[in-house]
Amino acid sequence: MPTLNDLARSYTALREDELEWLHSLVSDWQLLADLSFADLILWAPTRKALASAEQNWIAIAQMRPTTGPTSFQDDVVGTFAKPDEQRLLDVAQQEKRIWRESDPDWTSGVPVRTEAIPVTRHNQVIAVIERCTNLNSARTPSRLELTYLQGADDLARMVAAGTFPFLGADAMLVRSPRVGDGLLRLGKSGKVTYASPNALSAYRRLGLAADLIGAELGAVTAGLCATDEPLDESLMVVATGRAPLEAEVEGNGSVVHLRAIPLIVSGQRTGALVLVRDVTELRHRERELLTKDATIREIHHRVKNNLQTVAALLRLQARRVQAPEARDALAEAVRRVGSIAVVHETLSHASEEIVDFDDIAERVIMVAGEVSAAEVPVVPKIIGSFGLLSASMATPLAMVLMELLQNALQHGLAASTGPALLEVSATRESERLCVTVSDNGAGLPAGFDPEATTSLGLQIVRTLVVGELGGRLRFAPRPGGGTEAMVDLPVSGDA
Repeated sequence: MPTLNDLARSYTALREDELEWLHSLVSDWQLLADLSFADLILWAPTRKALASAEQNWIAIAQMRPTTGPTSFQDDVVGTFAKPDEQRLLDVAQQEKRIWRESDPDWTSGVPVRTEAIPVTRHNQVIAVIERCTNLNSARTPSRLELTYLQGADDLARMVAAGTFPFLGADAMLVRSPRVGDGLLRLGKSGKVTYASPNALSAYRRLGLAADLIGAELGAVTAGLCATDEPLDESLMVVATGRAPLEAEVEGNGSVVHLRAIPLIVSGQRTGALVLVRDVTELRHRERELLTKDATIREIHHRVKNNLQTVAALLRLQARRVQAPEARDALAEAVRRVGSIAVVHETLSHASEEIVDFDDIAERVIMVAGEVSAAEVPVVPKIIGSFGLLSASMATPLAMVLMELLQNALQHGLAASTGPALLEVSATRESERLCVTVSDNGAGLPAGFDPEATTSLGLQIVRTLVVGELGGRLRFAPRPGGGTEAMVDLPVSGDA
């Protein structure tokens, strides 16, 4: 389906600032649809070069209500207005007023009342909202419904006057309260003139014992806060309905989210709508997740510390061993433990069990380069990017990288007489990661078989790549001399 931007740029002469205004309106017009119990269609006038008797207006956005039945089973976005619709859109645009003088339309078999609301910016009508109410379930409205409709009328008049959406207000979040979550209507003085059952229940959970009707919401909300610290200024602004902001109040073990919509009609502030939502369970769950994440990071930090202690003990042991083979074996164990410690150190700073492996690879290569100083002066370098990997993949891959680098330094480059070269190349595709470790050393020995090798390091590499990571391992001569060790691994989309 084409987007609002696509349609506006293809068929209309709307400027960028006007498009931004319409985006702001559409991001928040669910409120108007729910209060109106009606569908909303945003029509924009077409460019003069495209306009004809049948293509003067194009639908660029649509919204259905969550509080009542829809008038349209199919989407109308991308279609042009019919002659009857064009007339009411033209009147709303030319007269700059809300047009309501139409009889119910029965053409679809359902009675639909249609109204046109001009969308004004800088005293110019840049679009028109068609509000279509399904009258099939019409009945005597309750007080709640009358309050909804009164709020919808106020918002419609603000749209026509160019005072809604609010200039400079941030786009409302997906988890902001909606009309059905709870609604309070405030008078000009900030006193509650109506409270829906859901809104009243939310304040009861905060500890309110008295009635809300007639009370000043700011004072009531301040008295329910469960903290001895100074009150958040934004909370009081929201609770009095003076600005289009959001805030939360916590008390009596509950958390309630408030959103204020000031009502400014004919240039005068007439009151406000305050949407209310009980978010107690949501906030408790978020706090549990934060605690869990902090605990996991602390565990990774302690594992890293323990691994570093093990590595230090192995180094001490290596200094006391006289046999060169035993000393080398302990040094290899230190490097292997160190590569795992690098992963856990990175995870201890990550908010999730996903890490940027490029950082880990650089640190592993740095360790390998430091060790190589005594054997062959070479600084390994990285080409390409590994990207983000899960912890379950990062740990074995770090060991594989360390073993392949160490194998190249000890066996491939140890006898090299010319400039030594050692490269790590990483190629990340949608579901594959290919890693190649290349050197210009002595090359593979005759009859080399990675499956039959007695080298502990290569056995570890094969076990991790094939057995644990489900990948493929291949060794081949490097063009120009030397060896290439290639690792091909499957990577999930969220790794």
